[in-house]
Amino acid sequence: ESLKLFYRFLISKNQNHVVEDFRIEDPWRVFRIMSEFVEGFEELSDIGRAVTIFGSARTKFEDAWYKHAVKTSELLVKEGYAVITGGGPGIMEASNKGATKIKGKSVGLNIDLPFEQKPNPYINHLINFHYFFCRKVMFVKYAKAFVIFPGGFGTLDELFESLTLIQTQRIGKFPVVLFDRKYWSGLIEWLKNIVLKDGNIDAIDLDIFNIVDKPEDVVKVIKGFYAKKSK
Repeated sequence: ESLKLFYRFLISKNQNHVVEDFRIEDPWRVFRIMSEFVEGFEELSDIGRAVTIFGSARTKFEDAWYKHAVKTSELLVKEGYAVITGGGPGIMEASNKGATKIKGKSVGLNIDLPFEQKPNPYINHLINFHYFFCRKVMFVKYAKAFVIFPGGFGTLDELFESLTLIQTQRIGKFPVVLFDRKYWSGLIEWLKNIVLKDGNIDAIDLDIFNIVDKPEDVVKVIKGFYAKKSK
């Protein structure tokens, strides 16, 4: 606790350095990074089993994907999982909403952005980050599975980072579940017909992830994975 307070003191004394990255001297940046890791580890240390859900911040309330994300979170909470998201709108909001709706742990790892991403109102455990890479460590470290709803560059970034970490055995294998076969079909075909064909991945690498179309199947994949692992 004293170390954490020390980091915060240093940051508060050098606030101009923290806000404007291009003016930060490397030693002060290190303190900010350390403080984000310390706070993240401390806040999430007792979160228990959790599933991280990714997806577009642009998904609207009336979209089917939004409704599916709400349902998916509800089902995961009923299975004893906390739900972790990036804390923003769209799929993130829907996922936090589903978890909160049935009184589950609803975690939001919000990121400071130039256009001020505001945390959605369905988070009951909020942590703010300045650095993407600190936040991404928390997504992976405390998750028993990733669920990837349709999204853009940020969603793809999280998807491929998880696949890379598993492929290179930097972390143990865990379920990576893509939601909506139709949305992801073009990407999967490209991986099979171009990337695999050209020898840039192995056929076994395509088994790292699963594709589903229903919230119930998300839970089925996750439960099935851990049932096999426990044998």
